[in-house]
Amino acid sequence: QLQLVASGGGLVQPGGSLKLSCTASGFTLDYYAIGWFRQAPGKEREGMACISTSGATTDYADSVKGRFTISRDNAKETVYLQMSSLKPEDTGIYYCASSLWYSSTCHEADFDSWGQGTQVTVSS
Repeated sequence: QLQLVASGGGLVQPGGSLKLSCTASGFTLDYYAIGWFRQAPGKEREGMACISTSGATTDYADSVKGRFTISRDNAKETVYLQMSSLKPEDTGIYYCASSLWYSSTCHEADFDSWGQGTQVTVSS
């Protein structure tokens, strides 16, 4: 069974930084495109950033462009989401998900397997 584990969440002050990690068990992460998604309180889950299998292609939601960076280390089978200049509206549960196909729309409908999520709270 494919399982993804998102970690690295926590409480951070506005303007601060946080780095999330996504690892896999039961399969090799290298073969999958990975997306990071956020579900804010009372809102639907939306795609924040996606990365292709090689890492050569990335896409971001407009709300996080220039602040978030998605990357992957296939040797470590880990995908990261570096978040900087965090705002209170970045608060939510962050999930990573995998897909055999890369889509520049970074929409959750394109992804098959999901992790359990990690909570990020941006507050002073």
